[in-house]
Amino acid sequence: MENFAIQLFENTQVRVIWNEEEEKYYFSVVDVIQVLTGSPRPRKYWSALKTKLKEEGNEVSQNLGHLKLPAPDGKMRLTDVADLEQILRIIQSVPSPKAEPLKQWLANVGAQRIDQMIDPELTFQMAVEDYRRQGYSDKWINERMRSIEMRKELTDEWHRAGIHEQKDFAILTNVLTKAWSGMTTGEYKRHKGLTKENLRDNMTNIELALNTLAEVTATELSRQNNPQGMAQTRQTAQEGGEVARNARTDIEQRLGHTVISSQKASDYIRPIEDAEAKELPADNKNKKK
Repeated sequence: MENFAIQLFENTQVRVIWNEEEEKYYFSVVDVIQVLTGSPRPRKYWSALKTKLKEEGNEVSQNLGHLKLPAPDGKMRLTDVADLEQILRIIQSVPSPKAEPLKQWLANVGAQRIDQMIDPELTFQMAVEDYRRQGYSDKWINERMRSIEMRKELTDEWHRAGIHEQKDFAILTNVLTKAWSGMTTGEYKRHKGLTKENLRDNMTNIELALNTLAEVTATELSRQNNPQGMAQTRQTAQEGGEVARNARTDIEQRLGHTVISSQKASDYIRPIEDAEAKELPADNKNKKK
């Protein structure tokens, strides 16, 4: 656990901590209770609510984490913390007018998700609209949708090779990414200052093209060589990444600078309400050493 931060919500401090290994935020439960209820004794309120949830058979309160966070007196004190899913479930149980807008939003999101399960095409339509809202151009969105399709083809190949565990998919992705970029996915995200954000959504045009080349090559090598199991599949991922690394080396030699950017999308695009959507530029600031 690291990267502790205090976030303000309606002038009330909500203590938040980022778990880099799990890629999750954890929130101080009593702080959220204080914001939603305005109770002068949020710890007592939370204690009573925990008892109520337990009686109802809700296991959220029993599965919470416990961390030492800085208290108002400056001392580190142990307190209940919850990840985003847990904190949303707790909010649903708080009878407060301040919680009602969020409850309505959750109900709306749930209804949309059910609609998407019935008609999967709606998922893609929603993704396009979300990207547009964030300020991405239609050209970039089309390329991103295509890259998602090609990523699916790669993971299908990994499935066929006998890879089913999520941790193994993460390992293979790290192998491929490091082979062409020199960094694992986690290192790449830290390089760009990202936490929960999707790495591909924050790549420049050249970075995204190279990543897609690595994935497409790994897919074709897998189809041709028919790897079985983790060791052989890992080799095809490595080889796919090496093809993209060679392309990257050639591009950098011709440009005279690195194409691995420390920039993230928010550095050069703004939500559609604030600015016109524009394409993600190639990074010309990080000169090759």
